[in-house]
Amino acid sequence: EEKTRYSKEELQEFETLITEKLEKAYTELNYIKETLTRANDSGIDKTAGTLKMLEDGADTAEKESLSQLAARQQKFIIQLENALVRIKNGTYGICVDSGKLISKARLRAVPHTMHSIEAKLRQNK
Repeated sequence: EEKTRYSKEELQEFETLITEKLEKAYTELNYIKETLTRANDSGIDKTAGTLKMLEDGADTAEKESLSQLAARQQKFIIQLENALVRIKNGTYGICVDSGKLISKARLRAVPHTMHSIEAKLRQNK
């Protein structure tokens, strides 16, 4: 008989894993935001002229890449928080495409996934 849901114990294991990843993700997001804030504060000295203009270009590129990183991190945090909601409402680990149980190995690697590996591979074709 094929299982259709994970047990409370199994869900608890995933909840712990997701909570740890969430804490780490928040820490990284805060670090990125602090770095961005510092990057915005550093443009006061006008004496260096041309060199400063070259640095401004690099600063802008760095700020843009930090902003993209922050956006990706926020999306990841939302996905993890949504996974915690699915644990609470009993739908965690069930593929939204096939309705089958997503393998534990896949959930450990990508705990916020809503797709079995088979469904994901079909999507990418």
